[in-house]
Amino acid sequence: MRKGPRLYIDGTWVEPLGSASIELINPATEKAVGRVSLGGPADVDRAVTAAKAAFATYSESSKAERIALLEKVIACYQARLDDLA
Repeated sequence: MRKGPRLYIDGTWVEPLGSASIELINPATEKAVGRVSLGGPADVDRAVTAAKAAFATYSESSKAERIALLEKVIACYQARLDDLA
């Protein structure tokens, strides 16, 4: 059973170790549009551990591979531009 907003760590959505979250407010309407988890120190440790592990592989990637990755990120943002605006 899902308890609330999750955190994206190491390529997967995970339950935060703490329960704190905040409501996201649309400033134009002042209405709640969602919730986001407030990760605690243990969640930060998990994310940092995952980032350190990923760095070993990423640091060996070529310039062309990094450009290709960034182009995919740009394409994802462009595809969802209306959702993000």
